Amino acid sequence: MAKNDKINRQILQELTRDGRISNLELAERVGLSPSACLRRVQELERAGVITGYRAVLDRQKLGVGFATYIGVGLGEHTKEAQEAFERAMQAAPEVVECHNITGTIEYLLRVECADLPSYKKFHTDILGTSPYVTAITTYVVMGSPKDLRA
Repeated sequence: MAKNDKINRQILQELTRDGRISNLELAERVGLSPSACLRRVQELERAGVITGYRAVLDRQKLGVGFATYIGVGLGEHTKEAQEAFERAMQAAPEVVECHNITGTIEYLLRVECADLPSYKKFHTDILGTSPYVTAITTYVVMGSPKDLRA
């Protein structure tokens, strides 16, 4: 188990900000020698605290200019219904996040599409054909002043 101390928290903060930072720069920022810093990063990886590194993409430059959060209610609360819905969401490339939540609905999705017509197609062809979906509430993202997703 990796230590949850101030230096490890600083390392994680720096790596979250820039996963490609060199070990030398990271060590300087957190006040460690490069070898001690590398050992800590490797321990955080071994302990599963750091599970991977990702590229952060500019969705606009990829032609994905329309983002929504969608609340989805299911008509049945069975394991079969949940698993079928989750399989459908796994297969849909527009769905970038799918969360099973508590409350009046069962799922919260983040869906990213090129534009409104492509969202309508997803809404009709994917959500609209699911036999278990009984409620859909769409929230269009107009801006994201803070977004820490990597």
